[in-house]
Amino acid sequence: MYPTVADVLALPVIRQGMATVVAGADGLDRKVRWVHIAEIADIAPLLGGGELVLTTGIALPDDPDALTKYVDELAAAGVVGVVVELVRHWHRELPAALVEAADAHELPLITLSRETRFVAVTEAVVGLIVAAQVAELRAAERVHETFTALTVAGAEPAEVLREVARASGLPVVLETLGHDVLAYDAAGTDPRELVADWAARSTAVTVDSRTSYQAAAGWLVTVVGARGNDWGRLVLVCPAEPAHRQVVIAERAASALAVHRLVARDRESLERHAHRTLLTELLGSTTSAADIAARASALGVPLHRRQLLGVSVRPSAMTGAAARPSMATQEVLRDLAEATALAARRARVSALVGVVDDISVRALLSLTPQADAEAVLHRLSKEIHQAAASAPKALPVIVAVGTTVEETADARRTLIEAAHVAKASLRTPDDRQYHRLDDVRLRGLLHLLADDDRVTAFAARELGPLLSRDATHSSRLVEALRHFCAHGGNKSAAASAAHMSRTAYYQQLARVEQVLGVSLDDPDSVLSLHVALLVHEIG
Repeated sequence: MYPTVADVLALPVIRQGMATVVAGADGLDRKVRWVHIAEIADIAPLLGGGELVLTTGIALPDDPDALTKYVDELAAAGVVGVVVELVRHWHRELPAALVEAADAHELPLITLSRETRFVAVTEAVVGLIVAAQVAELRAAERVHETFTALTVAGAEPAEVLREVARASGLPVVLETLGHDVLAYDAAGTDPRELVADWAARSTAVTVDSRTSYQAAAGWLVTVVGARGNDWGRLVLVCPAEPAHRQVVIAERAASALAVHRLVARDRESLERHAHRTLLTELLGSTTSAADIAARASALGVPLHRRQLLGVSVRPSAMTGAAARPSMATQEVLRDLAEATALAARRARVSALVGVVDDISVRALLSLTPQADAEAVLHRLSKEIHQAAASAPKALPVIVAVGTTVEETADARRTLIEAAHVAKASLRTPDDRQYHRLDDVRLRGLLHLLADDDRVTAFAARELGPLLSRDATHSSRLVEALRHFCAHGGNKSAAASAAHMSRTAYYQQLARVEQVLGVSLDDPDSVLSLHVALLVHEIG
């Protein structure tokens, strides 16, 4: 923002005075904040730093020690240069003590061989300072306009960083508070060198304010975040003290990045809300198929003349008590819904995605008639598992898929089917990326029929006496029967699975036959009891 001593020496009014740098040439790049005319020797206490002092020397001492003290005090006060007119006190040259002291402090000492109007010098230097300030303000205004436009346009972090590198001419890195690199722009430098051993280097750089310059590292660092929730740091690699414009660039870029994150998060939440509302209405059959299709199309998910597949994504750890509604469960499901939506975008699949109950995420996929549904499902399920694993509360998930339908009116059926398949798959987990009705076989069919009173009555009739016996005598006959059916009637394997001796287990099976009045050697009886057990588990 301020001109240097060298800039001042280039002014016509200074050149006309036959200016000569007699000492402290290494300090000519110092910034001139103000210009001050001072004749007395003890002026230092009245200065604030950054001044260029003009003097005729008429009131300065000739004593070498006094002159050395004069320069020492000016340097301590932050004076950036001294201009002495060689007319009234000294004529051809300055005292050696004055020159030597200035050299020792690298304080520019300039002589004017001709009489010079100091008021003209003051006006010229102040004009230079004001012009530099106006230019800096205009540059800052352009920076504000640029980053405001990026913010309004919802620019991605990579685009924001590209503009930072272009406007500042410096490499820039966006990192997390844990010092992981999120994005960077090397500004034409070697990117490998820029991010090499980044975490260790960044950990060593601490800041005590939202924006600060760390001279040792050569980093201009500003904290990124909003609403009291800081989440990252923006680092400009700046070997020299940054200009005001570069500080403005860093701070405006940090604001743009913070706003982008907030808007993106709110946009996703609004999108999930809209999708959830539509899926709830579709499952509840409260809205016509035509209205559902029109609203889905407005959300960017066309349903007309498409292949439609219902999908249920369910945390495989949410069984038993954990499956009951709770705030923690809802938080997990919200994260899982975002992960599923992200997976759909990555797999380039149009889908309605939302949380419509307390146990799972539902999605309705919309594929073109030409799409290979199985290939899409493989790609999507892979993305869902990866996205769920990287969610804030990562859990293993089960992905279940309903049958393919082609009419919006049938979308409810494929969604319900997917939910039943997911529930059945929890009992028979395997390494499949996704499950279909064919994969869960009889268990899946029974899940589809679980609400049929005739099915529940059949199970109660088959197992009722055994359940009553267990409840009355605290026995485990139902568990013994379950092991027997699960191992296809192999009594030895069932006994091993039940962790019982063969003799004790055989006695339990004999008691089961007695209570139920059936023979476990009869295949039909075993089949009926196995089906009843599956229905009982579903209930």
